[in-house]
Amino acid sequence: MSDKPHPAAIDVAGAWYLRDAKGSLVPIAAVKPMDLLIDELVRTRLVKARALSAQIAAFKQESFDEVFQLQALLAQEYDATIGGKKGNITLPAYDGCEKVQLAVADQLDFGPELQVAKSLIDLCLREWSADSRVEIRALVDRVFAVDKEGQISSTGLFMLLRVESWRDSAMMRP
Repeated sequence: MSDKPHPAAIDVAGAWYLRDAKGSLVPIAAVKPMDLLIDELVRTRLVKARALSAQIAAFKQESFDEVFQLQALLAQEYDATIGGKKGNITLPAYDGCEKVQLAVADQLDFGPELQVAKSLIDLCLREWSADSRVEIRALVDRVFAVDKEGQISSTGLFMLLRVESWRDSAMMRP
């Protein structure tokens, strides 16, 4: 058979196919030219994006290493550590016009227990809001709303946990 006509082409018994979004094999001759152009654009953009992402990752690691080396040097020189307990540090240029900031964020992962907590809170809500306004329900739903990455608002959840009546009622459930 001739050269591969497309980067994702699959040779099946001497005929070229492309796998569609549903996983089916489609003869490459049956794919619309516009779909092939879109596919080509997506693939070339992603090759460049992955290369750039690798460069950024290398820059980030290099930056962390250099800042950690500076912190070690300062700790040795002054017998003290700089930066926060998570390693966060801001280093300003001498003129104060620019700065390098190293910030490490906490990542919170909620397990299946969160779904149990949501069902308990939903139960409390139904009881409490029988004669209440719908805004109360909207507030709690907002805390448990899942974003594009499947994350739940940790800030909102912790805010809700600070309210004594929520925590007490949820703990009283069987």
